[in-house]
This record gives sequence, structure tokens and C-alpha cells, in this order.
Amino acid sequence: MSWLERYVRPKIKALVGAKPEVPDNLWHKCDNCGQMIFHRDLVANHHVCQHCNHHMRLPVEQRLEMLFDGGDYDRAELPKTPVDPLKFRDRKRYSDRLKEAQAKLDPKVPHKDAIIVAHGKMEGRPVVVAAFDFSFMGGSMGVAVGEGIVTAARLAVFQQAPLIIIPATGGARMQEGILSLMQMPRTVIAVQEVKEAGLPFFVLLTHPTTGGVSASFAMLGDIHIAEPGAVIGFAGRRVIEQTVKETLPDGFQTAEYLLEHGMVDIVAPRTQVRPTIVRLISLLTDGKGKESDGIPAGEGVTGEDLDIPDSGESDHSADKS
Repeated sequence: MSWLERYVRPKIKALVGAKPEVPDNLWHKCDNCGQMIFHRDLVANHHVCQHCNHHMRLPVEQRLEMLFDGGDYDRAELPKTPVDPLKFRDRKRYSDRLKEAQAKLDPKVPHKDAIIVAHGKMEGRPVVVAAFDFSFMGGSMGVAVGEGIVTAARLAVFQQAPLIIIPATGGARMQEGILSLMQMPRTVIAVQEVKEAGLPFFVLLTHPTTGGVSASFAMLGDIHIAEPGAVIGFAGRRVIEQTVKETLPDGFQTAEYLLEHGMVDIVAPRTQVRPTIVRLISLLTDGKGKESDGIPAGEGVTGEDLDIPDSGESDHSADKS
């Protein structure tokens, strides 16, 4: 080693100082168009690409803050459920998987499983929201999630408030076997109690909504709102094609395709979700049996009635596997 490397270079480094470490999460790449987006711009735009309008996955805490007045809400305490009731193990113990998933959660919004039940106000009206957290084991539905939906439904009935469920899930949780499948009829009964109480039940379908969740309460809402480009269905595209031995059309199982075929009522851009739900609550509560905001009672409510802007003409990519 020469004297330049041994003496001069260390002194120059000490004089100039080491370069500050740059966080690796300042920029995010859009899954659809490949453009790089500064993290502050991404948060300000509610995780929607400003270049192609692609709706990325929105963290559950930001979604709740978006919906409630002033971002303020209270969390409902959920019942305790058995941990690893079947003592399931594949490559690792299910109990260990739960601990790993809980360790990755945002400490600002602590929760034990893939659902948060919150209640607060939207434009001064009380509402109850049950939101899935896809980052927790893919938002899969086990006993704890089922208890969350039941709790949300009962809370809505108790408060005489509309119920809003926001699924983002791959379906039932395989590690809980038949116990996870039993949450399908339980959640159906729970939302039926909300309807029997004469309260509105909305489902905001986000990417993805699949499996046992889409086969139960997620498709039983009074009104279904979907985000642009969201994949909604039971089985994946590849599985269906292998089963029916046919090539499915482009955009199959996307929100726009389901809207065209009558399975979804409204496709609303993320920035329009809150005002859309607020107006729907007004129409379904204040507007019973009378004309409200120029819409005759008894007639269907469409996206045009709600003045929802076009979600964009761009082709949103989606996981079709």
C-alpha cells in the first residue's frame, strides 16, 4: 500500500467527511408504467401513480385516515381468539408465522391480525369500518378476522351506523383449515343482521379481493364500490383457464370488467371514495321515500348520479395469476 493510500486518503476522507446514508425508500417504482415516484408525492396522492393513475396498495392506517373526518377514529377492541388452534406446521410453525407477521406491523397502528375495526364520523355521520391489512399474511381470513367482521356488524347495529367493509385479501387462511372456512357463513350472518336493522352496508373492493372472502360477505353489500384496476374474483385467472380450457378475455376479473357485467355498482378513483360513500349514506338514509339531490326515490343510483369522474383510460396492470 502506497503512502497516498495509507496517509493522504484517510486524511482527505476525515476532512471532507463521510457521505450521509441515503434511505432506500425515498423513491418508489410504479408497477404499471415503471416511473419513479418520490415518496412524499406518493403519500400525498394516496399511493396513486401521478403518471398513469395506477392504484397501488394503500396501507390500512392511511386508508382509515382518508375516510374519517380529520383522520380521527377510535379502534374497537376485538375478542381474543385461539392462537394456532390446529397446531399447524408446514416449513415452519403457524405460531411463528403469526409472530413474524405481527413484528412487521406499523407500531403506530398495533393490531394482532389482518383486520382493524374502527368507528368514527364521516361528514358528521357515525360509521363503522372494518378494513383488511394485506401486509398481514396476505389479508387472509382466519378466526380472528371472522371475529372482527362479527364485531364490526354488531357495533354498527348498536350505534345505528352504516357498515363499511374494505377487503384486501387472498381468501381463507389455510393454516386454520375448516375453522377459517367456517368464517364464511359466520360473516354472512353478521352482515345480514346489519341489513335486518335497516342499516346500509357498503363494500369497498380493493386489490385483490379473492377466495373465500369474495365468496361470502364481500359480494353481499347493498352497494359495491371498487377501485380502478382491482382484481376481484374467486379463483385466479390461470386456475380458471386450466379448468374451463378456454382463454379468458383481457381485463377479466378487474373492477372495470365486473362493472360492465353488473357485479360492481361503482368504480371510483381513490380520491373520490370518501365523497362517494358520504353521498351514498345521505341517499340511503336521508333520501328514503323522497327525492334527494335530484334523484327520484326508488331509482337506481349510478356513478353518473354521483358525479364520479372518469377513473382514467390507462391500462392498469393486475396480478392475474
